[in-house]
Amino acid sequence: MADESHVSVLKQGVEACNQWREQNLSVEPDLRRAELGGADLRWAQLPGANLSEADLIEARLAGADLSGADLRLADLSGADLSKAELCEAALSRANLSGANLWRADLVGANLRGADLWGTNLGRIAMAVQRIRWTNGCC
Repeated sequence: MADESHVSVLKQGVEACNQWREQNLSVEPDLRRAELGGADLRWAQLPGANLSEADLIEARLAGADLSGADLRLADLSGADLSKAELCEAALSRANLSGANLWRADLVGANLRGADLWGTNLGRIAMAVQRIRWTNGCC
């Protein structure tokens, strides 16, 4: 379960959250299974946050920094993640159906098993890894 003090800071708004993050750089926010559906988290600074299994249905996360965040099994259906920083984020088996990922940075993100049905993937940044075969091994 989420650390209730971390959820409390987040619910005070993005300005309070970002100020807390600046003062607690070594703390990775524990927001596992947090109920944040519909929350306005635009431009929130949450790199490395644990949001696994969180309810982020229709949350506004435009421009948020979620790089390296754990979003496995999170429900982000209908969420606005436009221009969000999601590089190296773990999004395996996340529900992104109907989400807006326009111009999101997904370089190095793990999307294995994620539900992308109806997701706006316009102009996303995504690294394409090329496997180079040499003598039968990669």
